Amino acid sequence: MSEPVRSRVYCVPGRVPQVRLVLVALALSLALLLLCGWLWAPLARAEVPPPPITIPLFPPDNAWNTDISHYPVDPNSNAYIASIGADVGLHPDFGTDWDGGPIGIPYAIVAGTQPKVPISFYYPDESDPGPYPIPPDVPIQGGPDAGGDRHVIVLDEDHHLLYEVYDAHKVGDHWEAGSGAIFDLTSNALRPDGWTSADAAGLPILPGLVRYDEVQAGAIDHALRFTVEQTQAAYIYPATHYASDSTDPNLPPMGLRLRLKAGYDISGFPPTERVILQALKTYGMIVADNGSNWFISGTHDPRWNDEELHALDEVKGSDFEVVDTSSMGPGRLTVQAGGAVRLREGAALNRQGSFSDTRSSGWTATVDYGDGSGSQPLSLTADKHFTLAHAYVRDGHFTVVISITGDAGLTGSAQLPVRVREVAPVVSAGADMTLSPGTMFARAASFTDPGAETWRGWVRWGDGSPLQKLVLGADKTFVLRHLYSRRPSRRYTVTVTVRDSDGARGVDTFHVRVR
Repeated sequence: MSEPVRSRVYCVPGRVPQVRLVLVALALSLALLLLCGWLWAPLARAEVPPPPITIPLFPPDNAWNTDISHYPVDPNSNAYIASIGADVGLHPDFGTDWDGGPIGIPYAIVAGTQPKVPISFYYPDESDPGPYPIPPDVPIQGGPDAGGDRHVIVLDEDHHLLYEVYDAHKVGDHWEAGSGAIFDLTSNALRPDGWTSADAAGLPILPGLVRYDEVQAGAIDHALRFTVEQTQAAYIYPATHYASDSTDPNLPPMGLRLRLKAGYDISGFPPTERVILQALKTYGMIVADNGSNWFISGTHDPRWNDEELHALDEVKGSDFEVVDTSSMGPGRLTVQAGGAVRLREGAALNRQGSFSDTRSSGWTATVDYGDGSGSQPLSLTADKHFTLAHAYVRDGHFTVVISITGDAGLTGSAQLPVRVREVAPVVSAGADMTLSPGTMFARAASFTDPGAETWRGWVRWGDGSPLQKLVLGADKTFVLRHLYSRRPSRRYTVTVTVRDSDGARGVDTFHVRVR
């Protein structure tokens, strides 16, 4: 029997043993590589936990780090709790993975040398401008393809700066996002009044997260962040922004602080949950955003035990009480005027606002509507509210400035952007008419325009005669007068135009039949 053809290729005298040794060695090497790859794959797939934070997140006397276990209970505590859900359980909105994606809010720690990248915001007026030191592989809340809030948090430990971004998307070599905030972790300074952050309340996010490393160390020494479905159109210290249209006083304002009642027995919970619950007794939790009721925020970490975390579900809303924090923080008089307003020219602004000041018993206030009408007194009610009422007779962008001063020496202000859209004149030139040949056409007409502008007008009679300028009266009336030729059985289209000084035009037409 002859040898197979494939063997003849290697049948060179004196070389067969060497070739076979090479083939065996190659096969063993390949097998070893496959074995190593199989053993290494689980390690390569293992998720790296977030690094521990080694610097203080704000000074010890910061609101997040304040022990509120002995603060008085807010008089409206029961109503606030009922609005959130007294029978609803606490929920850990963090852990390992759920429904195929990571749960919790991730963060990254970078060195002070981390290159900064350009970033643009949908809400630039309330965002700190870039660039931000966002690394290329920064973790995004929910994963790179997630929807939702898509928070990105970057901590520069060298410079003690915290960068937080909402709705972050990487586009080429830059980032686009909803809003962004930069916090100096050595300072207690808040966002400007009325400004958001990466969170609806204008607060930082990272200081309010439950972190695995601090739980394992046995203590959380700061307040926690949590969400509720419905909030009030108001904020209290340390929040600076609200995201609601409701004036229901029983809904929680942004910044409202709750604590677990001192008498609630936590001894039967697993060690991890006991650390979290003790923090809720000592430091409490702060309303930071609109979301699901009683959802507490924490970091995404593969080391969490999701099953143990859900022991927190046993804690109900009725086990909490609202803390009266009116004495917390520096003396402040805050003014709240709400978000931007859009109006049509000639329409009246009608907006309710409020202010807070726990040190004064009397106040004076002024308002400047920003359209040249000047500063004027603003009336305040006993329950610290006011009404903004003003008609804008010109289009444009205006800024309303409200200033309030208390008799204790505190002063607060707020700005309200107003955009007024141009309204074109509306011409009423009258109905169609029939004339006999040689008869003078004469008619009184008018136009309306809510703006305080100047106007000019003209009429085209449709019979080939020159364009005629109109004489417009101060009462927005004018007279149409024209003699048509004696030729009968002709139909003419009359076009009347009025233009205001901003360039907006109003046009009306009618027909004149001569027969």
